[in-house]
Amino acid sequence: MLHTQPLTRGEVKIRDLSKSFQLEGETLTVLKNLDLRIRGGESLAVVGASGSGKTTLLRILAGLEQPDTGTVLIDGQPVHGLGHERAVIFQEPRLLPWLTVLGNVAFGLEVQGVSRSEAEERARRYIRLVGLAEFETAWPRQLSGGMAQRVGIARALTVQPEILLLDEPLGALDAMTKLTMQEELTRIWAEQQVTMVLVTHDLEEAIFLADRVLVLPKEKGGHPRLIDIDLPRPRDRSEARFVGFRRQLMAEFGLH
Repeated sequence: MLHTQPLTRGEVKIRDLSKSFQLEGETLTVLKNLDLRIRGGESLAVVGASGSGKTTLLRILAGLEQPDTGTVLIDGQPVHGLGHERAVIFQEPRLLPWLTVLGNVAFGLEVQGVSRSEAEERARRYIRLVGLAEFETAWPRQLSGGMAQRVGIARALTVQPEILLLDEPLGALDAMTKLTMQEELTRIWAEQQVTMVLVTHDLEEAIFLADRVLVLPKEKGGHPRLIDIDLPRPRDRSEARFVGFRRQLMAEFGLH
């Protein structure tokens, strides 16, 4: 009898993935023959110029779009649509204005048929995790941008996904709040041991958060590049190696 090595939960395999769109009568190819393995529990950042396919890739991983060709496997199973093992966090938290913080975080569980008492108990756990225990009864209109994004993160974590998909979740925040939230994402990722795929236009953010960075090419015929971020955690943006890494990648790929 053969004994196989068990799969790491939250592992993603992308095979020969391509996606095109029709734009003003022309075919625009944003992803072409992409092959990638995302290890279970790792943090991967996806960067590239506008139009390189970053968000398209994330939407395919989420099951919100289908590729033209190729497959996506999560824990060995093909992705054909949405799934409870994945949760998406968008740039805007999209909170329901008629529900409190507690109600928003518990909402996804109640939709899945979890009893209200159990949903609220689990929601409180993740509200505490993101540092908003004192704001359970607050309404979305009473929250700052950073607080609202924390609610969105808690809501995503409450369904206990294996994979967190983040589409520029900090892009709309002011500079200081953004730095704080980057620290929070690092802490939550480490504590929850989830696979994290982050789309960002901010190269420094990618270096700070990720184990590896996938650089998608803008040029037709260009090839994606995977870069290992060989820096110890916790990371210090002012440390010489961090600064040198950022300059190297900016020079090599023309990113900002």
